[in-house]
Amino acid sequence: MSSEFSSNGAQSHEFDCEDPGNASIRSSAERKALTDRFSRGNRGANNNHGMEFDGNEKRVHGAGKKSGPLLSGTAYCISSCSMILLNKVVLSGYNFNAGISLMFYQNLISSLVVILLGFSGAVSVEKLNSKLIRVWIPVNVIFVGMLVSGMYSLKYINIAMVTILKNVTNILTAIGELYLFRKHQNQKVWTAMFLMIISAISGGITDLSFDAAGYAWQILNCVLTASYSLILRRVMDEAKKGTRSGSLNEASMVLLNNLLSLPFAIFLILLFGEWEYVINADVTKLPMFWVVATASGLLGLTISFTSIWFLHQTGPTTYSLVGSLNKIPISIAGLVLFKVPLSLSNSFSILFGLFAGVFFARAKMS
Repeated sequence: MSSEFSSNGAQSHEFDCEDPGNASIRSSAERKALTDRFSRGNRGANNNHGMEFDGNEKRVHGAGKKSGPLLSGTAYCISSCSMILLNKVVLSGYNFNAGISLMFYQNLISSLVVILLGFSGAVSVEKLNSKLIRVWIPVNVIFVGMLVSGMYSLKYINIAMVTILKNVTNILTAIGELYLFRKHQNQKVWTAMFLMIISAISGGITDLSFDAAGYAWQILNCVLTASYSLILRRVMDEAKKGTRSGSLNEASMVLLNNLLSLPFAIFLILLFGEWEYVINADVTKLPMFWVVATASGLLGLTISFTSIWFLHQTGPTTYSLVGSLNKIPISIAGLVLFKVPLSLSNSFSILFGLFAGVFFARAKMS
């Protein structure tokens, strides 16, 4: 699975994320304005009670505000780190050479879980119809390509270099925003992107375990990831028109991405003959392999929901910054656990790239 996107298409960290909670934030703001007007009108009549109520409400609400971002942020970081490491174990540790089949299995698990949650009433899921599916197909094709390229890049490149090379996604997204949405970035953002380019080039040159195929897959992944985020913004409004409620929540998008990816995955598995490999491979006969593969599929779904939870608790800027900081422990863990050969220059390039990513997130905040 791509390290920046779960199998559910949750945007994790780098480029701007449209806050799914904007509508609810606006509604809360409107309710607060009405409450303030009402309380001002009645303050003279009941000032003491108002002060007591406000104090209690602030204490309760303040406690929730303090714990919410911490819990959601911790859950998001743990699930994100675990997902990447488990995928690396499946693809490299078990030497599993069927990335498309792994994607199919993970997306199948996610689809089944969301459907079960929908039936139980735990989440609200839009009913799929031909119009909605037709609108979503272009996004889903890119989504599948993004996941497949992410799988193969993670197989051939160490986690730290994958993380650094993913910074290229930020640059492509910023250029796309400039031409498609006329969104101009400030000087700090462009400086950060220039530093990320330097770190990616120097990291590749000094990479002792350099693999040309892996780097090609990762560059393709960056192009597809940037395309996914840009096209998703255009498709969202059109997709909402194809729903009965006139809106499209996160659970529905998770189901759309995963369920629609299954036919494409089956086609690619048959096209590249992966089914023969999966049937005959010794690794698929190991129970522990399926435990790890299943866990990675469940974690993919967990990332989707924890990222949404964290985004609602904080906002796009904090979400982006924490996502950038989260790359540091992921990279260190990947280097240590998989015993990646390093040189001093390559170590410096990796650290330089990680902090360039943090600088980029802070520049976007400004």
